[in-house]
Amino acid sequence: MSHRESTVSDFSPTTEALHDTAALFALLDRWVERGWLRALDRAFAAFLAREVAGPPASLLLAAALASHQLGRGHVCLDLAQTLAEPDLALSLPPEGDSLEDPPPRPSQLLTELSLADWLTALTHPAIIGDGPGNTPLVLEGTRLYLRRYWHHERSIQQHIAARLEGDAGGATDHAPHATETNTRSQALAALFPTSDTLDWQKAACALAIRSPFAVITGGPGTGKTTTVVKLLTLLQALALSEGQRPLRIRLAAPTGKAAARLNESIAGQVSSLRLEGLATLWEPDLSATHQSSQDNIERLRQAVPTEVTTLHRLLGSRPDTRHFRHYARNPLPLDVLVVDEASMVDVEMMAALLDALPPRARLVLLGDKDQLASVEAGSVLGDLCARAEGGHYTPTTADWLGEATGQVLPTEMLDPAGAPLDQAITMLRVSHRFDAESGIGQLAGAVNRNVPGRQKPADIRRVLEHGYADLSHLRLYTDHDRRLERLVVSGHAEGFPGAGEGRRLRGQPLPPPVGYRHYLETIRDAAPTAGADVEALDDWARAVLAAHGQFQLLCALRRGPWGVEGLNERIRTALEKEGLIDTGDGRRLWYPGRPVLVTRNDYGLGLMNGDIGITLALPRPQAPSEGPGRDAPTLRVAFPAGDGSDRIKWVLPSRLQAVETVYAMTVHKSQGSEFTHTALLLPDAPNPILTRELVYTGITRARHWLSLVETGRGQLLDAVERRVMRVSGLGAPGKTQ
Repeated sequence: MSHRESTVSDFSPTTEALHDTAALFALLDRWVERGWLRALDRAFAAFLAREVAGPPASLLLAAALASHQLGRGHVCLDLAQTLAEPDLALSLPPEGDSLEDPPPRPSQLLTELSLADWLTALTHPAIIGDGPGNTPLVLEGTRLYLRRYWHHERSIQQHIAARLEGDAGGATDHAPHATETNTRSQALAALFPTSDTLDWQKAACALAIRSPFAVITGGPGTGKTTTVVKLLTLLQALALSEGQRPLRIRLAAPTGKAAARLNESIAGQVSSLRLEGLATLWEPDLSATHQSSQDNIERLRQAVPTEVTTLHRLLGSRPDTRHFRHYARNPLPLDVLVVDEASMVDVEMMAALLDALPPRARLVLLGDKDQLASVEAGSVLGDLCARAEGGHYTPTTADWLGEATGQVLPTEMLDPAGAPLDQAITMLRVSHRFDAESGIGQLAGAVNRNVPGRQKPADIRRVLEHGYADLSHLRLYTDHDRRLERLVVSGHAEGFPGAGEGRRLRGQPLPPPVGYRHYLETIRDAAPTAGADVEALDDWARAVLAAHGQFQLLCALRRGPWGVEGLNERIRTALEKEGLIDTGDGRRLWYPGRPVLVTRNDYGLGLMNGDIGITLALPRPQAPSEGPGRDAPTLRVAFPAGDGSDRIKWVLPSRLQAVETVYAMTVHKSQGSEFTHTALLLPDAPNPILTRELVYTGITRARHWLSLVETGRGQLLDAVERRVMRVSGLGAPGKTQ
């Protein structure tokens, strides 16, 4: 590779890498060695340098940085933003970096580079295109994409736009026939009681019925699942009232854990719905006949599905490939698809999902726009819901909602210039889980609220000092504070007001918070006797898995004493000292009670990334084809089946190739899960990963009890001032808006 003809003296030692490829790769090597850049990113730039004659060094730098953004969750590299804040382009500083003898940072390298000069260097037709083609990179404005991700983003935009424009069988801004509106109004009135205040769940159902694409977002306890159950019931009732066959409805979630949780919630709500009013929408002349009315009710109830699957299973994962069995030429056989926990869906999966949808199928996305985005690249739900807080409903939408629901939208949510996407999004704004007496809800609200100046820290301190019954704030000033061990072993109930005693839930006493002792004692106390059949073993596993869900320690980092690696070892030692597990002082990897997290999809075993299993010692061995065997005890790992049922999947430890111990779990991995008692531990030093979204997501994993653990000087107040800003073009003006 030739160097520029300019002499080295023309440039500083740092900026030389912008003009000389040898100097650039020497710098990239140092970044890779330091952990600031992935080896994959450096290899991509080297590939371009080998395959194409004479690419400028600044182009190769942009290529390496664009590749690196994918590992950090961004879909593309924004050149203008990178020049404004250069050091945000790398994973800098990585966890555990000593910062001794550091290489030059991007801010030192890019100090003399203008946006115009950088864009000029990127005009290389063999490497970079501005749209369709086969170049490895695509430049759109100031955003530089790897082509595959440009294609994913563009595909999402086109699919959503087609549905919003009515090409999928619906429209978003038209006046429906009076008879159609009247039927929908009757259906909505049958499921939602009359209210003097705006019922956002009712509004969400109305907007979702109106459009073939809908998004329902809201915080924990705002009733997203309740809303979608009523929506599906309405859609089926309207279809049956028009003499159609029942709609083919599928429910999906990104992970097995999220799918199981949604299945449990939906099954209970469907069985308790009052459907008398909806059942008379069709065959009204028979409504006076009790038996006919009951038949209609049962028919309608049976038409609402309760089985939930993962997105990978829905699309039909193909081992050792990124492709699925269902795609545009082999679409999914369905009429309506509901995707829960949509904040976890990355741009690649969303593009595959939309590509596999039949053109006239409805898509409903559910999720909390304020949670952490997907682990992989993209923040699709957050981008789509960027304007959800303000509503931006057109007068036509407001009039239609008024006719369909009898409710009036607040004036501040009206916008004559509202975009088509705005008309398909509803934000639920009232929490039914966390009331004014819930410290969990109050803390989540204080963390997530946009307020000026120092008001946010003051609000957070006020919540932490109030003495809410469900909230404990634990400060650990040294690495060896034994209160952490008390928390993870027994739940540290003494950290809550009244030691966690006296709380009631729906009139029933709520047990005090527990730690990991609870599930480990369940393993012992509920163990079946020798000779137990498969059903008894499954019942035991279900009891253990349920007990394990009573507590989970969450943390932000993977490395260091306050990361997953250090905490897992510390907790293992504490549990062994208590006699709750026996690992031979850490010599045995597999032992009864070991909880494991699947870290990579295993299609052969039917296990998905994020599934949690518990290692159990069966009273007899398990034959591969006959279930449990008959002789000496043997270890198996029990997983929920992950298909919406309550079946148990027993797996030999030796068959699990991608699992890790999960006494401590990152907040990212906890998405889609809830735990009765959640302990959220924040590290003792600043880190870019500590953001408002991470803290909010960790807090809202708690169902009934939250222990907030700060170490050292505490990073909570700094973290909540930092936002996740993922770079993409999905929410850019003129796109899906």
